[in-house]
Amino acid sequence: MRNNLWAPWRIRYILSGNKKGCFLCKTESSSKKFILYKGKYAFVILNIFPYNNGHLMIAPYRHIKEIEKLNEDEEKEIFSCIKISLKILKKILKPDGFNIGINIGKCAGAGLPGHLHFHIVPRWEGDTNFMPVIGNTKIISQSISELYKILKKEFSSSK
Repeated sequence: MRNNLWAPWRIRYILSGNKKGCFLCKTESSSKKFILYKGKYAFVILNIFPYNNGHLMIAPYRHIKEIEKLNEDEEKEIFSCIKISLKILKKILKPDGFNIGINIGKCAGAGLPGHLHFHIVPRWEGDTNFMPVIGNTKIISQSISELYKILKKEFSSSK
């Protein structure tokens, strides 16, 4: 017996190929790209190709690739965005923990090495199972559009 797992939103990523330009720079100017929060120096966006449900990215508006190039205002706002994001994710998704990180440089896993961004990945006990290892498949149980609506409401009320 064969089971099918559907992740229809991933087809855009598969078909998109290697587009020119920085998707974070393009995204921050659009209101239609799953942006949850826009600050003065940084923004929070739902990762549309997530490792887990609720995977967020926080990025400065400035296109910089090195953490040491952040100015004090950017540092403060990014950290504030991380704190707000954690509070909201805890309330809405109730994860058991989080991975928070930065990939700096292509060799470190940065898919977009030119624009510094921070990842917040909610984690649950047992969310690492045989599917990614054996089936090369990650199961995410909620649509991105549905989660966006819920999180956007929370971010809007947190201002």
